[in-house]
Amino acid sequence: MQVGRTSNSLVVLRKLGFDQVVIIGKRKPADYASLILGVGLGLTIAVFIETLTANDLDGVYPIITSISRICALVGTYLALVGLVLVSRIAWVEKSVGHDRLVTWHRKLGPYSLFLITFHVFFVTLGYAGNDQIPMAKELWNLVLNFPWMLPALVGFLFYIAAGVSSYKKVRAKISYESWWTIHLYTYLGVALSFMHQILTGSMFIDHPLNKLFWQGMYLAVAFVLVWWRFVLPNARSLRHGLRVEQVVIEGPGVISIIMKGRNLDKLKAQGGQFFGWRFLAKQQWWISHPYSLSAAPTNEYLRVTVKNLGDSSSALARLKPGTRVFFEGPYGTFVASKASRGHILLVGGGVGITPIRALLDEFDPTKEIDILYRASRDEDLVLRRELDALARKRGARVHYLIGPRSKHPMDAQYISKLVPAFKDCDVFICGPAPLVNAVRSAAQESGVTKNRFHDEAFAFHGE
Repeated sequence: MQVGRTSNSLVVLRKLGFDQVVIIGKRKPADYASLILGVGLGLTIAVFIETLTANDLDGVYPIITSISRICALVGTYLALVGLVLVSRIAWVEKSVGHDRLVTWHRKLGPYSLFLITFHVFFVTLGYAGNDQIPMAKELWNLVLNFPWMLPALVGFLFYIAAGVSSYKKVRAKISYESWWTIHLYTYLGVALSFMHQILTGSMFIDHPLNKLFWQGMYLAVAFVLVWWRFVLPNARSLRHGLRVEQVVIEGPGVISIIMKGRNLDKLKAQGGQFFGWRFLAKQQWWISHPYSLSAAPTNEYLRVTVKNLGDSSSALARLKPGTRVFFEGPYGTFVASKASRGHILLVGGGVGITPIRALLDEFDPTKEIDILYRASRDEDLVLRRELDALARKRGARVHYLIGPRSKHPMDAQYISKLVPAFKDCDVFICGPAPLVNAVRSAAQESGVTKNRFHDEAFAFHGE
């Protein structure tokens, strides 16, 4: 296998978490995407270097101002890349996997936010130093006297709000709906900053080629977002005519929503994948809910199973039959076709068993299957009867692990006692992060390679 030479830009991207390797002669779509991102970063840095003059380095404050410009360029570029990563481009999703794209998006977010914050600080400091006035007064002057600076400042505040709400500790304390709404301001924040860059940035004034590159990049990102997040999903939703058929109570605080449509096989969805669902009902139509399929899809029916988390998910139990459903997807690579071994270990925690249940429908009958179902209480065992019936039908073994973590440590020794062939299995897991991390550590200790460990993040699916 020959590995191609990579640019410094690609090295930087890999340090940020973009670990795809570009292989000459057999490139995947993700490799081309990584290459494009690396070239774009290189061109962005080149825009700064090409427009740098001797005056920009003549003194402390000009240098500070120049630093603010490179921070603005790279920070904005990373923000645009972050939006593209969650734009749901089908060929990239299939090659990389949604979870990995979201992980990259989250890794880029802080870098982008910090760089743009540094830009605001350094440009104010640089101008204030030249004018010999306090920074607060200089910032006010910039907002009042420079074109489109006020919208840019508002956009910066929106971006900060989205960034703060994305930190793990903050995100854990707010509802999905609140987080999702705040996160939409990222798009507005990036858009509001555009005009002041073009009209006031020394990299673009009197540099038409640079300006064309920057405008082209913004337009390309806008097209990708509009096409993949709006046009295609709405067209597919209208084509397939999906509506709520029935809402079934599965247990305390858990419901299944059965939806009926037409020609659903053309979606090419698989058990284990998820969609963004938008139910056109009061207080529901404006937000997209990311739920995994809880049964293998058919030509007419799709099903999701939802736990009441105290947010708008509680209102889903009141959905009426006939409610129109718009959707995005399918997304994710948590599918049966990823299995390469004859023995499969499926691990689910709580309502995270739902994509596991859907996967069970789709494995080849020759596969030997063990299922570990982790729950704190008996009443938390979602779809138990259904799972038992499917297990009996195909000869799978279900191990119900009920009780505190101390009783079921989920380490390599414990799992190997339940499933002696653990080290030779393909492992599929969906559940809370502590469970996924524990099983991942156990798999690594047992020698399960990365390509045989498949996990679905049981948290916010998308941005």
